[in-house]
Amino acid sequence: MKTRSISILLCCLVFTPISAQAQPKIVTSAQVNGTWKSNSGTFKIWALGKQRLQVEYDGVYRSKMADGSPMANMGAGIGTASIEGRTAIFKPEGAEADCAITMNFGGGGLKVEQQSNCGFGMNVSAAGRYRKVSAVKPTFGKN
Repeated sequence: MKTRSISILLCCLVFTPISAQAQPKIVTSAQVNGTWKSNSGTFKIWALGKQRLQVEYDGVYRSKMADGSPMANMGAGIGTASIEGRTAIFKPEGAEADCAITMNFGGGGLKVEQQSNCGFGMNVSAAGRYRKVSAVKPTFGKN
């Protein structure tokens, strides 16, 4: 009687535990504090502590009248934003319920997205890219 040997190859999968979801990088108050500008607006930002920022926005939408003379629509908002990691959410005081301005700090700049019109003037939007022009504490409530 012949015996057969049967080889069994067991393959084992080795799972390396993935560390907890990568922690979001944070920004320091020194990185967010100051005045940020774009061609169509200015943000004044100052860290208040406890993941809160004081924020003031002044924006403008430039256009021309039918006769070619310049005109501008303006908008402004002030309030407190909450920040987590590199992202702050700002809703100006008195803005519509669905207004949300998302500010992402990174790469030496500020990228802003806006949901809803937030009560600013016609065609005025905070959305865009901003560069820091000053790290000095801004004066709030004055243009």
